[in-house]
Formats: sequence, C-alpha cells, structure tokens
Amino acid sequence: MGHDVAILGASGYVGAELIKLIDSHPSFEVGYLGAHSKAGSRLNEVHPHLDEGGRMLGGSELGAVPDVDLAFLALPHGASWEIGEGLNRRGTKVVDLGSDYRLDTAARYESAYGSPHPLPEMLASWAYGLPELFRPSLVGADLVASPGCYPTAALLGLDPLLRRGLVEPTQIVVDALSGVSGAGRKTSDSLMYSVIDESVAAYAIASHRHRPEIEMALESSSGIGPIVSFTPHLVPMQRGLLSTCSAPLTDGTGLDDLRQAMSDAYAREPFVEVSDRPPHTRWVVGSNKAIVHVAVDEHAGRAIAVVAIDNLIKGAAGQAVQAANLMFDIDEAAGLSTTGGMP
Repeated sequence: MGHDVAILGASGYVGAELIKLIDSHPSFEVGYLGAHSKAGSRLNEVHPHLDEGGRMLGGSELGAVPDVDLAFLALPHGASWEIGEGLNRRGTKVVDLGSDYRLDTAARYESAYGSPHPLPEMLASWAYGLPELFRPSLVGADLVASPGCYPTAALLGLDPLLRRGLVEPTQIVVDALSGVSGAGRKTSDSLMYSVIDESVAAYAIASHRHRPEIEMALESSSGIGPIVSFTPHLVPMQRGLLSTCSAPLTDGTGLDDLRQAMSDAYAREPFVEVSDRPPHTRWVVGSNKAIVHVAVDEHAGRAIAVVAIDNLIKGAAGQAVQAANLMFDIDEAAGLSTTGGMP
C-alpha cells in the first residue's frame, strides 16, 4: 500500500497534472480530491481526459479532508495558509503549490503582496521546495512551499553563476515567457482566444510578485543579496515557459567558466539538462525536465542563461511531487518523466 494523498484544487490545470502523476506513482495513491467550486462533481465532468473519471470531488475546506499522509494544496493565493496550518496540526505532510508560504519573512511577504501575512510565525517552518538548490532541507520535511514557475526557471539559470561569483549581483535581468495555462483555469477577457492569439504581451511590469521570490531564493542559496529586474510575458501557447536571464560578468570570466559552473551544478541532477544549444519549450512539455543553456554577450559583457520548463510540471505539479518524494525519503525521480512531447 502507498501513502494516501489528498489533492486540493483538483479541478484546476495543476490539480489535473497532480492527479495524473499520483495515479501512476509507485508509492503514493489518491485518497481524496477536493475542489471548492466543483465539489459534488465527478472527475470526468471536470477533467474528461483523466482515468477513473467516476471519482467524486469533495470540498476543499479542512473539515472535508480525511486523514491522509500527504496533502498537495493547488489553491489560489491566500487560500492555503489556514488549511495548510490545520493539516500540519493533524500531523499531515503538506506541499503548498500556492504562494502563501514561499517567502521567508513577514516583511518580504508584505512587500510582495501588500498585506501582512496571517501567520508570520509559521513562515520559517516551511522549506522552499526547489530540490536542485535546497535538497537537504526537503529530505524528511513536513511542510514544503513549492516555488512558482517563473522563479523555478530563473533560479536554475542564475544560481550556479551567482554562487561561483561569475556574475555581478546587481543589474540582473530576467525576461520570461509563459503559456496561457500559467494563468490557471479561469475566465478572463485578457485570456480569451481572440485576445491572446497572434499576440505577445508583457504584464505586471516592475511589479510582479515573483521578483521578491527570485531574490529571496538566490540570496538564501548563494549568500549574496541580488537586485533583479523581472518582466513576464504571456505568449499564445498552451503550456511551456522560457526564461532568458542575463547579468554582468565579473572580471576575467568567460564562456568556459559559465559552462563549467552549469556542468558542475547539474551533473548529478536527474531533471536538469545542460545543453550546448538554446532550448525550445516543446522539448520539455509533458516532462519534469529543465533544459539550461549559457552564452556570453561579449559586446555587453554579460552572461546569458536560457532555461525551458513545462510550467505545469517542473514549474508546478512535477516539482511538487519531486519534493514530496524527498519528504518521504523515497526515490526522488519516482513517478516523474524526463521525456517531453513533440510535435
């Protein structure tokens, strides 16, 4: 028998990916599916593409969740802090895929979200769930805050360079492009097909909430407090995320140094591939793989790191399962794939 798992937010895109991954996982099995607005529906009414579609969706409130070993919270911002703490008091391990516990201090949270955190004393109890950077804190952990999709790609591209002292910590620029599924399963005029098709748009310019998360994680990993300019873009594709990160080179640093840093950082990582050519998002869609490429802009004296991930898997559900594997001290790669889908 495997560990019983609850998935809250099961009606969303990330929830669907979690169901697929847990259904095929050798050590986890779905024990409960919660979906606030879709409670009382059958799974195949919400996700017709999933197997065992007759399963019922329950509520997402704490009292509706049975005793399970692990809970994934794929809930909107502000919806997981209370239930996460309630499950913790029960002794349930929790992976929060939302943003309620990602930031490490009350001051940083309030700066990012514009309001005080409801449980600031709990922030330090949640491990930041990017295995490639913070694996030791995830092994055996009870509470994990899974990173956002944009920070995941940016951190994988920047951390090895910053930690080695190959780039300056100021004037770091991250330009990232994401498919429409990154906005979640919601209805909005800005997400209508007639609006997004044949169009690319920047949004939340100089104000996106993932910028403080990127800076926090880089500082936690490298010990250096960076300054990051982050601009996200919505592109007309269903899924996939491409992040182009650049930073000023330190004196004497060349392309071979960048390549060596990436090779050393990810040589033993099951889900990161260092490539000698810039990746396409199609190469990773459907997988938990990140592909990283580095280059040097000699004219500007800057390092460039390009990272491609599937925003719904390595950027969300797959990474959460990867962290959960570590929480239960089982094979980190269990239930996850590095094979993408083409065309």
